[in-house]
Amino acid sequence: MALSEAGYISSTVDHSLFRKTGPSGSSFVLVYVDDLLITGDDIIEITSLKQHLHRQFQIKDLGDLRYFLGVEVAKTDRGIFLCQRKYTLDILADMGMTACRPAHTPMEQHLKLNPDDGEFLPNPSTYRCLIGRLIYLNFTRPDISYSVQVLSQFMHAPRRPHLDAALHILRYLKTTPGHGIFLSAQSSLQLRAYADSDWASCPFTRCSTTGYCILLGDSPISWRSKKQSTLSLLAESSIVPWCMLPEIQWPLYLLIDLRIPHHPPGATSL
Repeated sequence: MALSEAGYISSTVDHSLFRKTGPSGSSFVLVYVDDLLITGDDIIEITSLKQHLHRQFQIKDLGDLRYFLGVEVAKTDRGIFLCQRKYTLDILADMGMTACRPAHTPMEQHLKLNPDDGEFLPNPSTYRCLIGRLIYLNFTRPDISYSVQVLSQFMHAPRRPHLDAALHILRYLKTTPGHGIFLSAQSSLQLRAYADSDWASCPFTRCSTTGYCILLGDSPISWRSKKQSTLSLLAESSIVPWCMLPEIQWPLYLLIDLRIPHHPPGATSL
């Protein structure tokens, strides 16, 4: 209500995002519960909005963005670097893995996990909590996307081999706690989508796994690894780009909604 009174309009793509365009530029507000991110090129409007919100509520201005919901933000003239180093170290500490032997890959090569192998975990909530935290860590870590997707399939009845594989991810994170994504300030506004799919890789469902990554210029903005819900087809690899169309529509519509000029998107199958 307070943002609407200030003239801000909710995005049709993301209802937590608000924008206002005036003669001096544009300003944007991202809302998460009681936290706000305010940005834009209209400094006068941003200052006015802060004053308006302070009259409505008791707010605290934390200054330039440095840390938000577990994500560390480092801004330079070249762009913005996002990582979750502290969050990663907290996971390692909570699991007692700060002194573990490091690993160089998030998952062992050719590892095939089965829902029926190994003994059940006496306390499955530990596994479920760990996978949930790794899913959130995937926000800035596309390198663990596939491994976390595989392990999330066993959250209903985790067994010892599944936990061992999850701990292997932690051993990998120990060597790369500060890895993240870089959003370049020199990047173009062309959307590019890359997708790839294996064939019948799941040993117990015979379903394929598809992965994709969407970039705005050279900056990664969306990625995912997902097991398909249907059986694999021989011609599957040739239609992967067409399956990507719904995934690329969201960032495309968001650019349109923000009135940001952009180039037509492209999709490529690796």
